[in-house]
Amino acid sequence: MLLVAAICVSALTLTGCTHRKLQQSGPQVLYQRAKHDLDDYNYNAAIKTYEQLTAIFPFTEQAHQAQLDLIYAYYRAGETDSAIDACDTFIRENPTHPRVDYAYYMKGLVEFESQPNAIERLFHVDLSKRPPTTARKSFAAFRTVVQEFPKSSYAHDARQRMIYLRDRLASYDVEIARYYLKRGAFIAASRRARLVIDDYEGAPATKEALAIMIISYDRLGMKTLAAEARRVYAANFTGHVAQVAAATQQHWWHLW
Repeated sequence: MLLVAAICVSALTLTGCTHRKLQQSGPQVLYQRAKHDLDDYNYNAAIKTYEQLTAIFPFTEQAHQAQLDLIYAYYRAGETDSAIDACDTFIRENPTHPRVDYAYYMKGLVEFESQPNAIERLFHVDLSKRPPTTARKSFAAFRTVVQEFPKSSYAHDARQRMIYLRDRLASYDVEIARYYLKRGAFIAASRRARLVIDDYEGAPATKEALAIMIISYDRLGMKTLAAEARRVYAANFTGHVAQVAAATQQHWWHLW
């Protein structure tokens, strides 16, 4: 028991000494140390020092910058959850900060890059059939950058990534609409297709979404809505709606 007590006292003493040394160093010295590690690609060391800086000197200018640098350090270290948490924390605590656009952009980027993994890319997995949970979050973060910070230096890249995500999300929703159509759930199919038209204007999948709407309205006897959808289809696309209908019919040997 005496030995355990001695070890605990020694540990507390060392911790206290370390804490005092960090306090004596000051926020600027700690920030420069962390920044040096970050620039030297030593992300784990940078993360440790940034975390110490924000804990000991939370209200300093260096701490605010450290919060932003931490986002990048977590991202480069592959700590996805920590990077997103750091983005959310900075946005919540500094909504009017002049660099809050960076936090939104990095949140979108982290979610964007957590989509298809290496195996999926290697085997060319059809992502239109994969639930796009992270894609929706990424799209929302990039949209905030584009809409609320149009002059941001990150706005152009965010917009380009949004186009990719728009097509990805639209394809997934059309896949669901196609599933409903095959099973005769025409109301559900028309609603899902309508979602694609309303939310993802310009996506290639909107052509099939319109065709599914037309087919669904025809089957439901909604002639006015079907005629309106046909007018929109004819004004924007070529090709027969019947071709989409044939492609979405379920063959007799597909039992699932």
